[in-house]
Amino acid sequence: MARRAEAGNKKRISAEEWQRKLREVRVAKEDMNRVVMNFLVTEGYVDAARVFERESRTAPGVDLEQITDRMEIRKAVQSGDVEQAIERVNDLDPEILEQGHELFFHLQQQRLIELIRQGQLAEALEYAQEYLAPRGEDHPELLQDLERTAALLVFEDVGSSPLADLMDVAQRQKTASELNAAILASQSQEAEPKLPNLLKLLMWAQKQLDEKAVYPRVDNLVTAELHVDGGN
Repeated sequence: MARRAEAGNKKRISAEEWQRKLREVRVAKEDMNRVVMNFLVTEGYVDAARVFERESRTAPGVDLEQITDRMEIRKAVQSGDVEQAIERVNDLDPEILEQGHELFFHLQQQRLIELIRQGQLAEALEYAQEYLAPRGEDHPELLQDLERTAALLVFEDVGSSPLADLMDVAQRQKTASELNAAILASQSQEAEPKLPNLLKLLMWAQKQLDEKAVYPRVDNLVTAELHVDGGN
């Protein structure tokens, strides 16, 4: 009853009126195409970007071959081949890791995790002492991450340990995303595509409007269908 009374005090906008208001909003097709191309380029959909460039005549703004290199590097981290990722990044642009000491540490941290995952504990201990410990001394802010990762060596079953999250695929994805963002920045590209942020803005705007009106809203971002509240 309270929700119905609250809805009754709000302005009601019919589907017809809402559609009319939407038609009055002018968005240039070129602007929409640029948003789509930005998403394809940033997320690394090279083949789709080439097709979209040809069909919409929208320039990608970057060398699409560089996207292929970037995606291969990200894929290497996601599959656990951190050494290959580091080698390919240095081939692409050595300054990325030379200037990004925290990123380089996180890649080495991921390499240590992969050695532990493979059961190569002696190699993992040696790797931690040779590569990670000196970085922890030079950058005290990284010590906590180093100690937490090195603690994996203590557990026989790391999957059921309190540090199991480090062994999760999400940890690989986190490292891969950090590296991907650094490569994009080195190429003067945005680290995040515009489209997801626009969708977040849409949801925020709807939440603000919900307090003042009942109107056809987008509840499903996949279908983008307008849902009309019947007042029930």
